[in-house]
Amino acid sequence: MATRAYFPTLVYTAALQKRGTSAFNERLLRECRQLRVDDVAGRKWSRHNYPGGYTSYGSQHRLYEISPTFEALRKLLLPHVAAFARNVDWDLRARPLTMTDCWVNIMPRGIVHSLHLHPLSTLSGTYYVQIPAGAPGIKFEDPRLERFMAAPPRKASCKEQNRQWVTVPAVPGQVVLFESWLRHEVTANARRQERISISFNFNWF
Repeated sequence: MATRAYFPTLVYTAALQKRGTSAFNERLLRECRQLRVDDVAGRKWSRHNYPGGYTSYGSQHRLYEISPTFEALRKLLLPHVAAFARNVDWDLRARPLTMTDCWVNIMPRGIVHSLHLHPLSTLSGTYYVQIPAGAPGIKFEDPRLERFMAAPPRKASCKEQNRQWVTVPAVPGQVVLFESWLRHEVTANARRQERISISFNFNWF
């Protein structure tokens, strides 16, 4: 008899690049902060949809089209996107995955990013620019959770693959990739320093 794991949910993590991370993140950090100053529409959208924080999702969500720095980020992400596609055995011969969205998230102290997914996208991810020590990572929810009928609770010491929620730590310079249907959230930032990340989507259709 054998117990096999079927229908795995894959989450990819890696350093974006082998060298030059500090200088690159400093450029991104300056642009993220300047964007918040300049983006009146984004600040207004954030007041209603991301209270206490700032995101350019509702205003400037294709930053790679207007900023050479964000375009450099897009290019640096491509090998990682290709690696994820190989891991899930996607057949991309008909057309490639293409970045369709890229936006900034700034989380001051006490701000949360509630549970959500990325509809109408294929592959989503985040890149960490500034993460204070002890700031929360990205928390993923088991996509089968709503179907756990009469299931006993899991042991506190259960294996990672058997957990119903898994948090992947946030590390400056690291990229995290996942399929866009996977629900995720970021719990409250308890640190005084802002938690700054860049989120993005790639589409196949």
